[in-house]
Amino acid sequence: MKIENIDIQATIEKAQSLVRDDEQLSAATKSMFEILILVITLLANRLNLNSTNSSKPPSSDPNRKKRLRPKSGKKPGGQKGHVGTTLKKIDTPDRVKEIKIDRRKLPAGQYRQVGFESRQVFDIDISRLVTEYRAQILEDEEGHRFVAPFPKGVTKAAQYGVGVKAHSVYLSQYQLIPYNRVQAYFTDQLQIPISEGSIFNFNKQAYQLLADVEDRTKNELAAAKVAHADETGINLNGKRYWLHSLSNDQWTCYHPHTKRGTEAMNDMGVLPMFSGVLCHDHWKPYFTYGCTHALCNAHHLRELERAWEQDGQTWRSEERRVGKECRSRWSPYH
Repeated sequence: MKIENIDIQATIEKAQSLVRDDEQLSAATKSMFEILILVITLLANRLNLNSTNSSKPPSSDPNRKKRLRPKSGKKPGGQKGHVGTTLKKIDTPDRVKEIKIDRRKLPAGQYRQVGFESRQVFDIDISRLVTEYRAQILEDEEGHRFVAPFPKGVTKAAQYGVGVKAHSVYLSQYQLIPYNRVQAYFTDQLQIPISEGSIFNFNKQAYQLLADVEDRTKNELAAAKVAHADETGINLNGKRYWLHSLSNDQWTCYHPHTKRGTEAMNDMGVLPMFSGVLCHDHWKPYFTYGCTHALCNAHHLRELERAWEQDGQTWRSEERRVGKECRSRWSPYH
């Protein structure tokens, strides 16, 4: 490892040799120098750590070198066997427009219709739909009034429908569009005035309705044979939180928490009941759970990169190749 053309490893080894061979130094002084050399070694090793040779996420490594993919020699476009998406005609179009031939432009003669040629245009109709419910009022001879009941959920003089709420939640939570832009979309495209507070309330209502789904997800993951765990830092109202995730090929559970370790994992409520194979990045709190542990090959590859770059380990190339093969064959998540 070199820093500004200084061979750090060679310099450290020379310092260790001088301390070891100097008979005039006392034992206490030698111990002090050895501690200082160890600290310098640890700090020097950290200088060259990045997202390719450590657990640092790419987001914290803005100056990383982007590796160009080698040319595959394949032709551009979808390859043989690739399942693409092709727009196909449907049997039940929403509306049909018939196109008549201007017979005045045809040669003179008798004609009969033998069929038609069809083409379909797929489009969207972005429009507001307002339904007004008018509850009938009846009055008897004595002046008593009877009002027809409104449908369940229709409680206000003017309110948002289920479609507006669902569309808002989709844009906000799935497409991750900020509240103010969701608000602008409803105003500009649909002529529906909506506040950011209403968007928040729609999300809250959806969250409460999904409580059973969350419980089902946790139960399925707790009983799964294999699960993959990870956590990443997020910003929540200007404060640092950790977003914990646990998933397999069918279920995914997210859990935000102020802590990164076992307190948050226990609060998530899955790992304490999990007994399958847990694949993770060697984060120590995961090992507190009594399940079978599998370590992420992507992190193995980064550690092999570090062993090659900083420790000069010559066996890294073959191990790295084997690691890549294992990752591509075994785990779709890491």
